[in-house]
Amino acid sequence: MALGLALVGCDLVAPVEPVLTPRARPVSVAVPAPVALPTSEESAAKRSYLAQVQSAQLSQGLMRQDGGGPDTPFSADMLARNFNQIVFYNEYGAGNVASGIPDRLRRWDGPVRMAVSFGQSVPASQRRQDRSDVASYAARLARASGHPIAMGNAPNFMVFFVSEDERVQMLTEEATRIPGITAASLAPLMNLGDDIYCAVAAYATGPDKYTYTAAVAVIRSENPDLMRLSCIHEELAQGLGLANDSPRARPSIFNDDDEFALLTDHDEMLLGMLYDDRLDIGMSLAEAEPLVRILAREKTDGPL
Repeated sequence: MALGLALVGCDLVAPVEPVLTPRARPVSVAVPAPVALPTSEESAAKRSYLAQVQSAQLSQGLMRQDGGGPDTPFSADMLARNFNQIVFYNEYGAGNVASGIPDRLRRWDGPVRMAVSFGQSVPASQRRQDRSDVASYAARLARASGHPIAMGNAPNFMVFFVSEDERVQMLTEEATRIPGITAASLAPLMNLGDDIYCAVAAYATGPDKYTYTAAVAVIRSENPDLMRLSCIHEELAQGLGLANDSPRARPSIFNDDDEFALLTDHDEMLLGMLYDDRLDIGMSLAEAEPLVRILAREKTDGPL
């Protein structure tokens, strides 16, 4: 989808010990609701531009929310083909340039603990909506993948809703609290181009460099409602290992044509296949392909 830049497969630098602070005695005080701060002219212009983008896409029949239907049939063969393209190729590799060379299967091994963080430009009502959207979507991703994914303490998957004015400071102050993530490793997220509306960086560590242990998603707070939700759907799913886009994937959010805004049944099948125990982290495309065809046939209940 053109909305998102997926920066997956980034290697973590050597982990550092987190700074520990003593727990203070809890004090019962009234906490005022967050008040949204005014944004810069640049951020205001970005908000206006993105609203126009969403309006134009909707007027063209794009950003569908129906998940597909009779007009978007797909076979087991198509599902297997899309899985291979989306899982074994990276949308962006070294230097943020796609290589066209198949990589190995990457995914999470341990539980995924998500948390959200907001810039001061985001009003309280929008925070409630965003938090609810991320939590409900995390539950959906867990059901689709069969992998433990939930909102939690000590998060290893942070989702930031920040304006153009806030992004660099908040990533520097908060994302670097995840063990092993440094300001340098967050550079691609700090330096988003004007045509990038949201992005995710998934970090792999360990001897094989294929097991995800951390991820950071950035969603511009200037995004209007549907584009904002679309960013949540694509970036969080890509941060689980569905790293690439394919022009042949349909019905799917992993396609730069922007036809679909929200995760489809086809995409849920991809997640279930990715986290199936018969596929191993670090598998090559050649090793996985026979199993992928079996999994695709099982998902669609049809012949290849």
